[in-house]
Amino acid sequence: MNKGILLAIASSLTFSIMNVFVKAASETIPVSEIVFFRSFIGAFLIFFLMRKAKVAFSKNGIPMLVLRGALGALYLLAYFFTIAHIPLGDASILAHLSPFFAIMLSGYFLKEKMNRNMFMLFPLFIMGAMLLINPLSYDSYTVYALVGVLSAFLAACAATSIRYLSTRHHKYEIVFYFLASGTLVSLPLMWNEFVWPTALGWFYLLCIGVVSLIGQLVLTSAFIHENIMVVEVVRYIGIFFHVMWGFVFWGETLGVLTLVGGALIIVASIALSKQKRPAAKIKPSLAKAE
Repeated sequence: MNKGILLAIASSLTFSIMNVFVKAASETIPVSEIVFFRSFIGAFLIFFLMRKAKVAFSKNGIPMLVLRGALGALYLLAYFFTIAHIPLGDASILAHLSPFFAIMLSGYFLKEKMNRNMFMLFPLFIMGAMLLINPLSYDSYTVYALVGVLSAFLAACAATSIRYLSTRHHKYEIVFYFLASGTLVSLPLMWNEFVWPTALGWFYLLCIGVVSLIGQLVLTSAFIHENIMVVEVVRYIGIFFHVMWGFVFWGETLGVLTLVGGALIIVASIALSKQKRPAAKIKPSLAKAE
């Protein structure tokens, strides 16, 4: 099976678990504080992994690494803010608009194109996503939804930068810049609204930091093995995971359409993962940014 597809599914599951902790923590802890500890804990752990693996910091390509970090940090703030204010399933739906932005960005900057296998299976992903979304019952058309759309665009920008950087930098370094940037960006934002977490709050923050780091490493590996379009579309399965957790922990609606939509995406993902094809060669226009 295609390793990139499997990694994309694994990252979606991991991030959905992280977002359960984010949703729970946001009931008592400000979003900016959650982003800070998520980033700080992850940065500390990834720095330790870099030292252990003897991965040195690069002297070239720093502007792109910083840009990737900033885009990721802004995405986190926007997405966690959305999770805190609307149902988990709805927030996930908005975040998973990112494939549409990613297709445009990767096509323009990285010259990646949708291959024949992807083109044939794409309708299944779209149909599954539409069944999961069920627009007729969507109840979060608010300003928070607009922030959710912004998070999707920022996620697509970050994904494009990861794909570009993966040909030049170790995944540990890429993730470190992302988490370090998240720490720096969120620190001043949480300064005036910091609250001392309870014992349970600290547990949530620790889980968010560790689980998110695992998810980020898996996602970065997925972008190394597969192009952005494939990874982002396969990650539609994350909508199903989020709706499922919302049903389990918050009693949010889980209907027949949700189950059918999730099944379609799973079937399409399995079919796509069995396709053997060479990895896309990147001819980035972003090279000028260095």
